[in-house]
Amino acid sequence: MGAPGTEDIRNVVLVGHGNAGKTSLAEAMLFLSKTTPRLGSVDAGQSVLDYEPEEIKHKFSINLALAPIDYGGTRINIIDTPGYADFIGDAIAGMEAAEMALFVVDAVSGPQVITDRLWNIADRMKIARAVFINKLDKEHASFSKTVAALRERYGDRVIPVQIPIGRLVDFKGVVDIIRMKAYVHDIDGEHVVDIPDELIEASEKAREALCDKTAEVDDDLMMKYLDGERLSQEELEKLLGLAIAAGKVIPVFIGSAITQGGVEDLMDEIVSFFPRPDAHGPMITDEGEEIPFVIDAEFSGHVFKTLSDPYVGRLSFIKIVSGKLESGSEVIDSRTGKKERITHMLKIVGKNSKELGAPAVAGDIVVIPKLTEALTNDTLSTSGTVRFVPLPTPEPLYPVALVAATKADEDKLGSALKAMIDEDPTLSMKRDEETHQTVICGLGDTAIEILIARLSDRYHVDTEQVPLRIPYRETVRKVASAQGRHKKQSGGSGQFGDCWLRIEPNPAGGYEFLDEIVGGRIPRQYIPAIDKGIRETMLGGVIASYPMVDIKVAVYDGSYHAVDSNEMAFRTAARIAFKAACEQASPVILEPMANLEIKIPDEYAGAVMSDMSGIRGRVIGSDAPESGLQTIKVVAPYAEVVHYSPHLRSITHGTGSYVLSLEGYEQVPSIQQSKIIAEHEAKRTESTK
Repeated sequence: MGAPGTEDIRNVVLVGHGNAGKTSLAEAMLFLSKTTPRLGSVDAGQSVLDYEPEEIKHKFSINLALAPIDYGGTRINIIDTPGYADFIGDAIAGMEAAEMALFVVDAVSGPQVITDRLWNIADRMKIARAVFINKLDKEHASFSKTVAALRERYGDRVIPVQIPIGRLVDFKGVVDIIRMKAYVHDIDGEHVVDIPDELIEASEKAREALCDKTAEVDDDLMMKYLDGERLSQEELEKLLGLAIAAGKVIPVFIGSAITQGGVEDLMDEIVSFFPRPDAHGPMITDEGEEIPFVIDAEFSGHVFKTLSDPYVGRLSFIKIVSGKLESGSEVIDSRTGKKERITHMLKIVGKNSKELGAPAVAGDIVVIPKLTEALTNDTLSTSGTVRFVPLPTPEPLYPVALVAATKADEDKLGSALKAMIDEDPTLSMKRDEETHQTVICGLGDTAIEILIARLSDRYHVDTEQVPLRIPYRETVRKVASAQGRHKKQSGGSGQFGDCWLRIEPNPAGGYEFLDEIVGGRIPRQYIPAIDKGIRETMLGGVIASYPMVDIKVAVYDGSYHAVDSNEMAFRTAARIAFKAACEQASPVILEPMANLEIKIPDEYAGAVMSDMSGIRGRVIGSDAPESGLQTIKVVAPYAEVVHYSPHLRSITHGTGSYVLSLEGYEQVPSIQQSKIIAEHEAKRTESTK
């Protein structure tokens, strides 16, 4: 059924580093709320939420997944997201749709690289945060060390609201700092007990820190608190939700998703203290208009995720911002201006769906099947005039070339790729007309691996990854002249063309053709044919079949035959002369250069600069836009950095990022040129066999 009202909805996105246990936590919440009849297991390949073949195979989430539960009279929309860098786009989409980002942190490993990266993104998105320290029952788990690491990284707003009772396999309950009660769990259920003596001091200290930060959201109470008055239990509980929504308090919860310890307590606190949709503030349109989360308004909704299934069709995940939505209504896509009819509204748990029997209201999340043209980032509304600001999607910088395995696959490849890219804004596709390759860009090699697997699993399209062709160029470095003479006699009219060409580098750039014929040595009607023959030869190059650039060519002499000369003969003569002249003009290969702006923590600056020098990169500047970070500006050969994304990730332990743009060409060093020519000759020899 639909949610009873906006005030009874909680949208919570689970984010964090891979293998922290986000999906396991969601599975435990589904089970404990009786939404699912069994506890799903990622390790056993029986997860409700990680149901795709590649997710089962790799044992980690690839897609954003919904886990809506009804608990304590409240609709909790849990959004489970991937924790690996190649799929961070779905984590961002999940944060866009939620009012609370619950960071799941491994009690053994502590906060890790992706935790930091997503925390910074949450800062920019101004979304409230909480932390769930998971796996407290595991060997080497440490609550105190994990909390210390969290506070060191993210500040003193990070405050435990629970303290564990027992350690490792003896973890048996929690001290509730909010209510100053202790709860232990056994086979008979949960029991309220006195706070253990050894935890009283730590509990009181945590309570004081919680009251300190919570009081900051109310000026009058803050003054009373500073004057020595303690917050009452009622005041603390009343203000805590406001403090969490405002980001003054980042509460830390604890437990074990696998044993389900602490998970039911967490759900209770989600209902009590996590922000409602309208506590997050209004959504902003691209024109700066504020759209509040209210039911009594025109319908508007944001498509934050799209899934394409070859059997079910397109599924659109929509966060309802204002008004309400019901089956049978018509909405307008602001991007296309076209109407979309809502025939069904679904509640989805993993791959299992159920028809919603009531309208969905502002703040809720629904899934709409078979919308004709709606894509991720589209805005739907009654009037079609609302357009929300798009998601801050990271730019895909890892390109690969794909070819169909068979002719039958080739016929289906284009439509299958389009469906995949419509689903995921972190993928892009282009047809490179110069290299004649279909180039797909993703966030990394794993994203491409999953793409290829999905093409096969979903669409039965088999593809092969082939080496990406770098768009090299050729040019000349000296002045040279040569004759091109074409004479052919085979009965009847023959062919005769004769021209002398002078070629040289063109400092102004581009191709320039000069007609220096005097005295009618070559009739005027054949001059354009010579120009055309030169252009055709330049397209195929003379060293390694790359296009030639920045050359000036003059035709200054030649001869003709009154009967046998024609345009074709002079085109052929021009090709002969041009190739011969190039051989004497020091032909060279030019490589495309990439401008990179690499953003990294200070401690990795030396390693990145050293790495760049090893791949012929030149550091042209650096600055420090934020404390502890550096931006290094580099010019490097594109061939050396075309797949730099996983390499930088390795050097910086996942903390580095960059933007890349192509600008200009430079001469390839002789050693690299010899390799390129050798590779070209090997391919040509192979193709002639």
